[in-house]
This record gives sequence, C-alpha cells and structure tokens, in this order.
Amino acid sequence: MTDSTHVTVTRTIDAPADAVFDVLSNPERHAELDGSGFVRGDAVSDRITATGQVFTMNMAGEHMGGEYQTDNHVTGYDKNHLLAWKTAPAGAEPPGWEWVWELENQGPDATEVRLTYDWSKVEDQELLQKLSFPLVPQEGLEESLNRLAAAVAS
Repeated sequence: MTDSTHVTVTRTIDAPADAVFDVLSNPERHAELDGSGFVRGDAVSDRITATGQVFTMNMAGEHMGGEYQTDNHVTGYDKNHLLAWKTAPAGAEPPGWEWVWELENQGPDATEVRLTYDWSKVEDQELLQKLSFPLVPQEGLEESLNRLAAAVAS
C-alpha cells in the first residue's frame, strides 16, 4: 500500500519470528536484504538489541552523489516483534523518515512480516523536493521482503 507519506508491504515468510528477527537485527546482513540497491554494507555495527542504538551503513546512490554513510537511530525494538529506525546522513540528526519492520507469528514456522517506509515526519520542504519521496518504491520494499525470505531460508 502506498499513499503520500508512506509505503507498506506485507509477506508471509516460512520461518519462525525469532529466525526472521535474528536476520533483521544483524546490520551485517542488511546489504543482503536491501531491495533498493543503495545499501553496500555495514560499517562495523553491533547487533541491534535496544532502542537508542545507532548503527552505520555504507551506501551508494546518485541521489547523494555516489558513496555515503548513514547513521540509523533505532526507534523501536520489541524482540521478535518490532524493529524500527530513522535514517540520517552520518553525523546528522534524522530528518524524519523511518523504516519499520513488524513481525507477527502465523504458527510455529510462519511469520507475517510488514515493512513500512514512512516519511510523514519529514518537514524540510527543500529535502522533500530534492529526494522525491518515496526514494524507494513499493517494488523495492517487496524485493526486500523476498530477499529476507531467502536469507532466512539459507
């Protein structure tokens, strides 16, 4: 589902929630999951274990003129249920967009995963025009869920 301030995609993955969460909470695996093509790798971050943590990713994209880094500020953490973060250029405060992963058990070997990309809190009008939200379209989020399913199965 896409509207003017967020995109949400959902998929059932054939794995228990703890296995899915184990992959999502490991920044070293985020490049493997990325359906946008922007994430290049983890810049040596610890496993996500609580809100307030910050993990840094190596990125690349024409919208930022090539290679860059992001600091991802963890805003939601509920083990095996929720993981969320706001992204910012490295060293900056988050300008308002957020990635939210929600997991819901569908039995012992299935988890419904909902991924939301939300830019409703971005207030900088110049930034909104420059980045042309959504920067990652629905298809990119769907590909992230496909990659997550493959990563959990391996």
